[in-house]
Amino acid sequence: MKRILSAALASVLCLGASAQDSLDERAERVADRAIEFLRTQQHESGGWALRDEGPNFPAITGLVITGMLLDPEINTGDEDVAAGLGYILSHRQDDGGIYDRVLASYNTAICLSALALARDELPEAEQSVEPAVAFLRELQWGGSASPPAALQDEVQPVAREHPFFGGVGYGNSSRPDNSNLNFWLQALQDAGVPGDDPAVQRALVFLERTQMNEATNPMPYADGSSQGGFIYATSPSSDENELGIGESKAGTITETTTSGDEVSRLRAYGSMTYAGFKSYVFAELERSDPRVIAARKWIAQNYTLEENPGIGTEGYYYFILVFGRAMNEWGEKYIDVQVEDMMLRRDWVEDLVTQLESLQQPDGSFKIVDDRWMEADPVLVTSYSLISLQNAREALRSRQ
Repeated sequence: MKRILSAALASVLCLGASAQDSLDERAERVADRAIEFLRTQQHESGGWALRDEGPNFPAITGLVITGMLLDPEINTGDEDVAAGLGYILSHRQDDGGIYDRVLASYNTAICLSALALARDELPEAEQSVEPAVAFLRELQWGGSASPPAALQDEVQPVAREHPFFGGVGYGNSSRPDNSNLNFWLQALQDAGVPGDDPAVQRALVFLERTQMNEATNPMPYADGSSQGGFIYATSPSSDENELGIGESKAGTITETTTSGDEVSRLRAYGSMTYAGFKSYVFAELERSDPRVIAARKWIAQNYTLEENPGIGTEGYYYFILVFGRAMNEWGEKYIDVQVEDMMLRRDWVEDLVTQLESLQQPDGSFKIVDDRWMEADPVLVTSYSLISLQNAREALRSRQ
C-alpha cells in the first residue's frame, strides 16, 4: 500500500508544463459549457430561477452573474450579464438591501458579491455597494444591531457572552448560522471591507463557538471534542431553552476524550468547515493560530470531493462552492491529506476539475445528487460549481 501511495504522490509532484496546460484547458472547457447552459436558462426579465408566485430570490441571479464575471473573458458588456445585473438592481430597497420581501441577508450578501465584481464598469453597481454593506452590518448580532422595521426581525444588540453574538441569520429569522455568516463575510470581502474590520472580528466569536475544538471553544457542546471542524450554529433555534446547545446538520459522533472517556458530540462536517476555514483566512488569522491549525487538521483527515464529508450528498454542491473558494483563498497548490498513517499531498485544483468533469452533463449542467437545500435546481448547482471552478482557474493562473 505504501509503495502505491508513494507512486501516486510522485505522479502528482512531477506534473510537467504540458500536463498543467492540459488542466487549464480542461477547466476552461467545463466552465464554458456551464456558462452556455446558464445562458439558456435566463428569464426574459434578466433573472434566473424565477417563481411566478414569488417572492423571488435575486441571490440565484447573483450566483450566476458572479460565476460569469469571474471568467477572464466576460465583462459587463456581455448582454446576458448586463440583463442579470439589471435584474439584481431592480430589487434594491430603500434600506440598502437587495431582496424581494424575504431572506434579506442571504439575498443581499450574494447580490453584493456580484455587484462588487461589476462596480468598476457599471456606475449603478458602484452606487449600490456601500448601501448594501451598511445594510448587512445592521443584521449582525452584537454591537448596535438595529435592522429596518420593515423586516420585522428580532435582531437586537447582545453582549459578547450571548451565543448569537457575531452571527448572522437569513434576515427574517433571529437565529444566526454559519451558512449565512459565510455569504455575509464573502460579501464584505468582495466589497473591500478589510479582515480586521470590527464586524469581521465580531464574526470570529461566532465562528470560534461553532468550531468543535475544546482548546479554543468554551461552549459546553465542544467539551472533550478535538475534531477541529465546524458545525452549523450555536443554537438550533431562538427558543430560550435551546440557546447555546449547538446544532449540526451532520448529527453526532462519538469521541474519546484525553481521559479515555467516550462522549457523544455534535459532528463537524465539510461545507461548514471549509466555510469557517475560509472565514479565518479572510479575518487574517496567522497560520500558526490554533484555530487555523485545528481546521486544517480536520480537512487533512476528512479530505474528499466525492461527498460533503460528514453528511454525504446533502448540500454537496454548496460544499463544492466553499471548497473552491477556501482553497483559492488559502493560496497553496497542494493540500496535505492523511491516508491511514501517511500524509500525502494533493493538487486540489486537479481534484476539483476532475470531479466536476465527471458530474457535468451533456447540456453543461451538473448532475443532481440530492434535493435538500434547493439542490434539485440545476441552475443553483451549476452556478455553485461554476464559481468554485472559476476559483480553481484563478489559482491556476496565479501559478504561472
